[in-house]
Amino acid sequence: MRSGSLTKEQIDFYNEEGYVVLPRLLTDEDMAPAIEAMNRKVSMIAEELKRANLITDTLEHRPFKYRLAELFAGLSSDEFLKYGRSWRDRLPGYFHLMSNPKILDAVESLIGGEIFANPVYNTRPKIPKVAAGAVPWHQDKSYWPDANSNPVITVWIPLVDATETNGCLHIKPGTHRKRLLKWHHETESGTGYTALTKRQLGNSPTVALPVPAGSAILFNDRCLHMSTPNYSDEVRWSVDLRYQPTDQDPMTSHGVGFLARSYKHPERVATLEDWLAGRPEHEPVIQGSH
Repeated sequence: MRSGSLTKEQIDFYNEEGYVVLPRLLTDEDMAPAIEAMNRKVSMIAEELKRANLITDTLEHRPFKYRLAELFAGLSSDEFLKYGRSWRDRLPGYFHLMSNPKILDAVESLIGGEIFANPVYNTRPKIPKVAAGAVPWHQDKSYWPDANSNPVITVWIPLVDATETNGCLHIKPGTHRKRLLKWHHETESGTGYTALTKRQLGNSPTVALPVPAGSAILFNDRCLHMSTPNYSDEVRWSVDLRYQPTDQDPMTSHGVGFLARSYKHPERVATLEDWLAGRPEHEPVIQGSH
């Protein structure tokens, strides 16, 4: 029996179109732990850039949405891409976000209450004028083509307002019914993103999805989507989290995910300590006999 927070209309829309938008699902308080984790990473990068004499000021007092962009304003795309096009650090703030009941309640509406948090989660700092900012048309499943997992639901959440200027998500509704299309690695930007050719996109319409910070866009891993470059002066911070039923391939070749919710085995739901230690489930301590 499925429950969760989505209405029948939202579930029907998701099933028909392959995605659903939940405006302002998360509050500033909900997002704060993840933003703190991102700030930690930015401070680490700033210190490295300063030690390498690439910058003179770590800009530690600049606002979250501007600091990383300003740190790299005088540097090249290559300097930025040394840190990766996306980040997957094991910092507590990300676990708290992935475990947020509001997110899990929405996912539960679509796949039931036995929920595994997939190891492929990303923090994406899209900064202005850097090639990694534009993500070509693709299906998420192209990143795990051999995994026996379906459905995998991506939950895409911007930590600042996502606009058509700073590079919001674009999606082709209804394309989740496609099988995995033959993809290639994009070669122009140095990012190696998986990509599709224009011919493969067909004539289906494209929908731009500008949304305010804290909104969530849930979509199926076969749904065609992309995002445009960042033409603003700020960082378009977002995360993409992924969830699937617990009875499917945990994709261990991509890392260690974790049991995020279970009504059958609530005692096995992973804690922060489990996640930081790379354990997919909670392992109760067995007390020795006296």
